[in-house]
Amino acid sequence: MPAVYLASFFVTEGGLISYGPDSVDPSRQAAGYVDRILKGEKPADLPVQSATKYELVINLKAAKAIGLTVPPSLLFRADEIIE
Repeated sequence: MPAVYLASFFVTEGGLISYGPDSVDPSRQAAGYVDRILKGEKPADLPVQSATKYELVINLKAAKAIGLTVPPSLLFRADEIIE
């Protein structure tokens, strides 16, 4: 059954497509928060942040297995393609 997952882990394990937050970006944001807290800011005064970078991963092997042709325009936008 073709599906779109939130994490790229599922695609590397055989899933079709994932589209979700970059796995490194939240760590970078957390480091900035820690720095601000250590410099004396109150955690309650810090703004809530959400992901700013998303990644698209496509598994062409899975697409071929189910007879799906992925459009070139979608392949062009992918951050990672698994063949």
